[in-house]
Amino acid sequence: MPKQYQTVAGRPMLAYTLAAFDACSEFSQTLVVLAPDDSHFDARRFAGLRFAVERCGGASRQASVYNGLNALANFGARDDDWVLVHDAARPGITPELIRKLVAELRDDAIGGILALPVADTLKRVAPNMPDVPTKDVRVARTESRDGLWQAQTPQMFRLGMLREAIERARHDGHDLTDEASAIEWLGHSPKLVQGSLRNFKVTYPEDFALAGAMLSANA
Repeated sequence: MPKQYQTVAGRPMLAYTLAAFDACSEFSQTLVVLAPDDSHFDARRFAGLRFAVERCGGASRQASVYNGLNALANFGARDDDWVLVHDAARPGITPELIRKLVAELRDDAIGGILALPVADTLKRVAPNMPDVPTKDVRVARTESRDGLWQAQTPQMFRLGMLREAIERARHDGHDLTDEASAIEWLGHSPKLVQGSLRNFKVTYPEDFALAGAMLSANA
């Protein structure tokens, strides 16, 4: 089962994200972008929450976001409207964090993202080493963490600017891993807004227990 539907602290992980945005009445719409063949989504598990669904997901995050932006036009969205893109695998998002991002960026010319300054020492492995740790992975060198921030979501940009940025990146043959990267591809500098450790991305098996403990404590 895809991780966003797995139960964490008694609820599907996606429910926490939907509830956070549902609590922010200032949003016109929350759109859940699904893969066309997603057989796990069951709207009944999220009853009482405001959202719409479009089965327009693509082969990559970039493609799914792009298709979602186009789908928003069906709900009356315009190019100069703000759009926030969030990972369903970040169940720790809160209405307070969302509103903090909006307050910081609503008058900004570009937009920006939630992020945290990197606190850990960073190690670079040799080019031929795997990304997933094994007993054979060794350090090639230590990287400076000065000036480095870890990107989170939501990421907030004008709909038209973000769509143009993704189109430009795709035309140039680049599949970017977040929306800020696409905006940077246009030559802009997104603003960084201090995020929170609780807004981490559930990635590894042990992350589910950590997310469950955090969400239970804040229930």
